[in-house]
Amino acid sequence: MQLAMIGLGKMGGNMTERLIKGGHSVVVYDRSPDAVTRVAGLGATGTASLAEVVAKLAKPRIVWVMVPSGKPTDDTISDLGGHLERGDVIIDGGNSNFHDTMRRGAQLAAKGIEFVDAGTSGGVWGLKEGYCEMVGASDATFALCEPIFKTLAPPNGYAHVGPTGAGHYVKMVHNGIEYGMLQAYAEGYEILHSSSEFKLDLAKISALWNQGSVVRSWLNELAAQAFARDGDLVDLKGYVEDSGEGRWTVQEAIDLNVPAPVITLSLLMRLRSRQADSFGAKVIAALRNEFGGHAVKHT
Repeated sequence: MQLAMIGLGKMGGNMTERLIKGGHSVVVYDRSPDAVTRVAGLGATGTASLAEVVAKLAKPRIVWVMVPSGKPTDDTISDLGGHLERGDVIIDGGNSNFHDTMRRGAQLAAKGIEFVDAGTSGGVWGLKEGYCEMVGASDATFALCEPIFKTLAPPNGYAHVGPTGAGHYVKMVHNGIEYGMLQAYAEGYEILHSSSEFKLDLAKISALWNQGSVVRSWLNELAAQAFARDGDLVDLKGYVEDSGEGRWTVQEAIDLNVPAPVITLSLLMRLRSRQADSFGAKVIAALRNEFGGHAVKHT
């Protein structure tokens, strides 16, 4: 089927390539002309504006938006809303806050434009392995767009999880769980790496744990690959960003009175990773010195 892809970064570009390989006709746009040229070389139809995108699509038009969350998504959807017509469809495949998604859905519904939120997981491996798609939409709109999800996903890798907003809600919690899993692996491997009794080969251990162990996972397979390249990770700085979903998951847990200590602490550890020298740690060191005479280290 025909659709458009707006945003040709690591995710949007690879998703476009997978769609083309799956037999779909894809019209593309990105603020970078070079990105458009590159993807057009794979068989997509390149354009120079959102207006041109809409002009090249047959009705009902389906436009997939794959740009950063927040203002870039708002601006893109607002601009598209001025060009699309009743019965057309916008799919937001980025990591938007579900509250924003529900707001956008209501605004578009007033114009008769359908809005789909497709929580997308798979990262840079999605081109080869497929993307897990968590879809929020009306029944009719999901059925219309289902061939797209079927191509993007591996077998059994997509689901209609509820109305508009539900897809990004499920993806939000998915990423919150990811925070906790990453933190658990990080702590375990740090203990192994810090052992004073043994000089442990983390590449060997991580590869071992992927063979029948209860902690085997795709994330641990990626850990094995990373350790195989550099067992001490000497070329990396321990600075960990977050794209928002962990924060939103923690806030939702608070709003629902659901205890989520693991996800919450994993988020806080990401914040700690950005401090070269924690002032809070200095306070603790100072207080321990004051009440117990414990030794302190000076700069």
